[in-house]
Amino acid sequence: MQFKVLSTVTCLGLMASLVTAHAQGVIKIGEVNSYKAQPAFLEPYKKGMELAVEEINAAGGVNGKKLELITRDDNANPGDAVRVAEELISREKIDVLTGTFLSNTGLAVADFAKQKKFFFLAGEPLTDKMTWQGGNQYTFRLRPGTYMQAAMLVPEAVKLKKKRWAVVYPNYEYGQSAVAAFKQLLKAAQPDVEFVAEQAPPLGKVDAGSVVQALADAKPDAIFNVLFGADLSKFVREGNTRGLFKGRDVVSVLTGEPEYLDPLKDESPNGWIVTGYPWHGIQTPEHKAFLTAYQDKFKDYPRLGSVVGYSAIKSIAAGAAKAKSTDSAKLVAAFKGLELMTPFGKISYRAEDHQSTMGAFVGKTKNDNGKGVMVDYTYFDGAMFQPSAADVKKSRAAD
Repeated sequence: MQFKVLSTVTCLGLMASLVTAHAQGVIKIGEVNSYKAQPAFLEPYKKGMELAVEEINAAGGVNGKKLELITRDDNANPGDAVRVAEELISREKIDVLTGTFLSNTGLAVADFAKQKKFFFLAGEPLTDKMTWQGGNQYTFRLRPGTYMQAAMLVPEAVKLKKKRWAVVYPNYEYGQSAVAAFKQLLKAAQPDVEFVAEQAPPLGKVDAGSVVQALADAKPDAIFNVLFGADLSKFVREGNTRGLFKGRDVVSVLTGEPEYLDPLKDESPNGWIVTGYPWHGIQTPEHKAFLTAYQDKFKDYPRLGSVVGYSAIKSIAAGAAKAKSTDSAKLVAAFKGLELMTPFGKISYRAEDHQSTMGAFVGKTKNDNGKGVMVDYTYFDGAMFQPSAADVKKSRAAD
């Protein structure tokens, strides 16, 4: 009889432990990205996420729960991105969805989130449709989009006082959005500007020789470049060989990011006006703390992807803490006006368009003894380069 009583007590104790463990549980963050297709950005991005998860869990987690990160590769394909997002929700029972790199995959997952009424934080896709023309109630974005980055670059472009411009960009959603924003804003600031050439090769398939020759034949005074990754390296190499950049100014989105500048090595251009990430020179306390933690963990310096991945997880944690829940509707409400500290300082998520106020560094490239670096840079607060609430309301009329 005594044995049975002890067994019952033991069973009750075990059941209580299991209930307690279940109550404590975890917050599952499902993340979808193009790891195989864009490793230069996304390997550091993943490390940034891992660092944030480690820091948050070491501090006790969120709402008494530890964070668990579950990643999936989308093969840089919108259809696959939706498929793995569905798998994360239905099979892995995730609480929050985040990620995506390419703008077309980001838009596909954003539409999926809208249909599922499931919270989605897009870390990287830059097309303005993420938060404006195609914005929806369940999607938020961290990085400054193409309009914001163009708005940061245009004042520098105007100072060049160049009339004849050529543009080159990858022919998909991000490239099209960036060029449209740049043209609109430069024309408004400098009405006499002319766009004399446009080259739009498919993403990842640039025929650099023909692109460079076509631009040179148009004899522009300046060039606006939106190419990145391997396409950028091929373009710079061919442009250097054929003298395209000699005597011409270049304004270039993303080229100051170390993931794209580093591979250029001794081919790195001098004097391009760029957005990027001068990790070696940012002296703010929040960035110093991030840099030290990142280098201690990975024995490497961070790339911009590292900052974005880290800040995405920190955003989710802050939103869940504010909501006291991971329920999608409560997360949406909590993210509107959410403030948090990132390696780039304090940011907030605007209620009207779900766009964060994270900014970008604008400066110039320099070939420093065979290594590309960013110099003469200034951090531009994203809050200063966003459309008005009234304009946002018009662009999100369908939401």
